[in-house]
Amino acid sequence: MIAFVPTAVFLLWSCWGVRQDRRQFRNAVLLGLTVLSLSFALLTQVDRLPGNLALLVYSLVFLVPVLAVVVLGGFLLVNGLTMVRKEGRRPANLLSGLAGVGILVVLTLVATADYFGGSNAYRSFILAVVLITGYIGFLFLCFLAYAFLYGRIRVRGDVDFVVMLGSGLIAGERVPPLLASRLRAGLRIQEQQVARGAAAPVLLVSGGQGADEKLPEAEAMGRWLAAEGADPELVLEESRSRKTTENLRFSRRLMEAADERYVCVVVTNNFHAFRAAMTARREGVRGQVIGSPTAAYFWPSATIREFVAVFWEHRIVNAALCVLLAALAVVVGMGW
Repeated sequence: MIAFVPTAVFLLWSCWGVRQDRRQFRNAVLLGLTVLSLSFALLTQVDRLPGNLALLVYSLVFLVPVLAVVVLGGFLLVNGLTMVRKEGRRPANLLSGLAGVGILVVLTLVATADYFGGSNAYRSFILAVVLITGYIGFLFLCFLAYAFLYGRIRVRGDVDFVVMLGSGLIAGERVPPLLASRLRAGLRIQEQQVARGAAAPVLLVSGGQGADEKLPEAEAMGRWLAAEGADPELVLEESRSRKTTENLRFSRRLMEAADERYVCVVVTNNFHAFRAAMTARREGVRGQVIGSPTAAYFWPSATIREFVAVFWEHRIVNAALCVLLAALAVVVGMGW
């Protein structure tokens, strides 16, 4: 049973990390390493299993992931076409389609490696592509799984503020559906707090005025809340921020000025919740982040964009590991 020791270590480490602060990307990686080490441990025990169970283990470890990658590539490609049709051809809207094309290209390279070239250099190139895309894919799955789990967190206890992050306005002055989803979620939290007998938390709307906007996002959000029946006395506007980091930093200062011992809930869309939580941790914001619903077709591209941002935030470590994997591929490939 020594094969399961790494799994136990990674599991305990991830649980400890979640207990310390659930808003760390390290927790996502440890969760992925737990599953990966469990898969290897199961493979070491296959010869002790009955035939049917052995086949099941092999299928779970090898066949299911391959099929899942093929299906994922096709799904992302189709979703990319949907995004272009509904949202236009902006670069951000092309991410899911490009990811789908990338997956299918890598699969094609692997499947046709012997046909197109048998040289050691070509094999090294293919191996490097597989290792680097495998590494990136592993991190993406870690991010996706942990973001899903993080999104299952519910608001517990009393909160003093509900911070709602801005996201841009329609025609420079109207709240779009994406932002309205956040505002509705914030109102629900306030209503739930009142229903459980707690004091109504302040609704802190955060967003500055962009170059193409007629008024600050916070002001438009405040008007939307008032139109939906929110008490204007319980709406606080933070109208200087231009990005998520500033949203949280400036909101934190307002909350600390009102109460140094504040507890808050930050509301954004579900695809953005985990990265916003990581940012909130860095900015010293005391509170959890929850996500509001997003249109299903919009979610894949938005989630990929969030992952790319997280990957870039850790670019030095990721670049170093990718270089090491490429070097390993050259060493192994030249030895074939």
